[in-house]
Amino acid sequence: MEDKHAYTYILASKRNGTLYTGVTSNLERRMYEHKNKTHPESFSAKYTVNLLVWYESGEDIQAAIELEKKIKNRSRAWKIALIEKNNPDWKDLSLDFVDSATTAAARPSCRMTGAGDKVISEPD
Repeated sequence: MEDKHAYTYILASKRNGTLYTGVTSNLERRMYEHKNKTHPESFSAKYTVNLLVWYESGEDIQAAIELEKKIKNRSRAWKIALIEKNNPDWKDLSLDFVDSATTAAARPSCRMTGAGDKVISEPD
């Protein structure tokens, strides 16, 4: 994984399932927590929302928090379109940083660069 300090991400329970939008400074650790239900009373644990289907990395945590808020205010259809634009098969992108480099190379990357303005425009 790149040495970034802020991630905005979307998790899903399955294709077109329950969605969760979050922000973290350590995506690998946070995905471990989601997948292992380390917070058993949390939304993601209750609904088994643990597939990383989209994320954006950056260096500014405040920008990541603002992006999270913008995404949360968008419609479900918009979020699904955002996911499917870069990850049409709803692959679990967290496997990119836990599997071998060979396996990871076969998976799509939904990491976006920039300050997030690309994310908030309507998906194609």
